[in-house]
Amino acid sequence: MANPKKRVPENIPGDFFVDSTCINCDTCRQIAPQVFSEAETTSFVKAQPTAGADRRVALRALLACPTGSIGDLGDDDVKAVMRDFPLVVEEPVYYCGYNSPKSYGGNSYFIRHPDGNWLIDSPKFVAPLVQRLEALGGVTHIFLTHRDDVADAERYASHFHARRIIHQNELLSQPDAEVVLDGDGPWALAPGFLAISTPGHTQGHCVLLFQDRFLFAGDHLDWDRSEQHLAALERYCWHSWPEQIESVRRLANYRFEWVLPGHSQTAHLPAPEMRGEILRLAEKNARIVNLRMK
Repeated sequence: MANPKKRVPENIPGDFFVDSTCINCDTCRQIAPQVFSEAETTSFVKAQPTAGADRRVALRALLACPTGSIGDLGDDDVKAVMRDFPLVVEEPVYYCGYNSPKSYGGNSYFIRHPDGNWLIDSPKFVAPLVQRLEALGGVTHIFLTHRDDVADAERYASHFHARRIIHQNELLSQPDAEVVLDGDGPWALAPGFLAISTPGHTQGHCVLLFQDRFLFAGDHLDWDRSEQHLAALERYCWHSWPEQIESVRRLANYRFEWVLPGHSQTAHLPAPEMRGEILRLAEKNARIVNLRMK
């Protein structure tokens, strides 16, 4: 529970506030950018929500916050908002919410599919979300992009008798995973589901392409809200930045319109524009690396 005595000073007065336990993961700013903004090391409330719809969105951010750093001193019905998750991105794809501190607030996603539902990376294992996923038909497959964002995947796999899919080089994070990808791929996991090797952020990082439309990008890509462009951040690259740049470039060989990242908001562009974004990002970062080598 957020502590009003620990409010960060940037909050404007009112019912909603962020306290000093915030890890600046961006979750609240993705969900309710009209309410939350970024200070130097935390988020904060920049505008108190007044209309019912805005308050509901702020409550979604409160529930999704991985560290419980958002508080509400009003009399809002939080339990009613719990039933909002998972949130539709575009059918049949959903954002799970309930981001986990184990993955530094990483996003996870859910796909409804007639041959069995998919979970991409893992949210917190919490009763309200588990019950909603049960009502939507459960979970058959859990695709894990890399070691950082496995969170409570083992509990979800056990509860739903689901199979976890992860690359061999990330296996230390889920040593008893049911499906282990090996080599360079790509791997056709099921009709419409393609796993693509994207080493860089970690050695065995992979992304999942669904229906040549949705790219679940893990920590390989994100969306820069200020620049309105795809981005990849060297400071969060744990394995090899040159490999990550090349992995980005290879994605231009695939068609997709959505990028659903582990961190930052989703991005939706027509497929040709999205390919242009991929090529622009790869060229930009390659130029930077080349300049350093001169």
